[in-house]
Amino acid sequence: MLTTVTMITAAVVLALLAVATGYVLGWANRAFRVDVDPQVEAILDALPSANCGGCGFTGCSDYAEAVARGEAGVGLCAPGGAGCAKRLAEIMGVEVTERLPYRAVVHCAAHYPQRLQRTPYEGEPTCAAANLVAGVQGCTYGCLGFGDCVRACNYDAIGVVDGLATVDYRSCVGCKACARVCPRNIITMVPFKAERMLVVACSNQDMGPDVKAVCELGCIGCKGCSRRADRMEMDGNLPVIDYDRYGSAGDFQVALEKCPRASLVFVGKPSQEDLAAVADEHLPDEIRADFKTTVDDTEWRG
Repeated sequence: MLTTVTMITAAVVLALLAVATGYVLGWANRAFRVDVDPQVEAILDALPSANCGGCGFTGCSDYAEAVARGEAGVGLCAPGGAGCAKRLAEIMGVEVTERLPYRAVVHCAAHYPQRLQRTPYEGEPTCAAANLVAGVQGCTYGCLGFGDCVRACNYDAIGVVDGLATVDYRSCVGCKACARVCPRNIITMVPFKAERMLVVACSNQDMGPDVKAVCELGCIGCKGCSRRADRMEMDGNLPVIDYDRYGSAGDFQVALEKCPRASLVFVGKPSQEDLAAVADEHLPDEIRADFKTTVDDTEWRG
């Protein structure tokens, strides 16, 4: 009899606890409910959920909320591309402004054999760590080649080939992840007005003799290219390309012919003409570099 009473009491207590818990959960659901804007949900569904940060926001959720509030454009999602921008524009009831795709460019051209005055490095095998050690290589502007950019890329669009970060433009979506982690700031985003773009493949601002002492390919600042192409000008000892006025490769033909070093190169997907020209040869997947940033802000220790 006592056992029966105990079981009934336990059952009643459990039932009361269940009712009380259900009541508390129901109250909490009403009290702490966060209403989600249906427009934000629709925008999130249209985004690729890459959370790469390339749009300038911390993730897709933040970007979706900014778009819904009208504080961000619909074309900022690089992984989503034009299709995503079109869907967001339809949700927001706006027109899509045509936007050039931006792609990553590594502005260093030298593989290991072209780099002079290299010193064995036995520290942590990351660019961030090596960048804090003086004398890892003679050129303090060049690619360190330890692959921080490779690990940051979620699209397998960049790899290290013989010590040089190399972009695969078939996979690059312009998310900027590689540019953000490069401690020497030698990866920049360039507007691709064509599948292949001319870039300046060096970032060394030193004088010509100093450049020659550390690299076989670096720009020596001779100004031969800028004198022969009105879409180029000198920034210190380096030429830069005005991409706002960039027309076609023909605009730089004379400058290319006069460059005494391997400092002006094309990057991107090869055109049909390029492929036809090397139909009987092995086409190297060699990507070169751009301009703009240097290591001026780097604090060197060692």
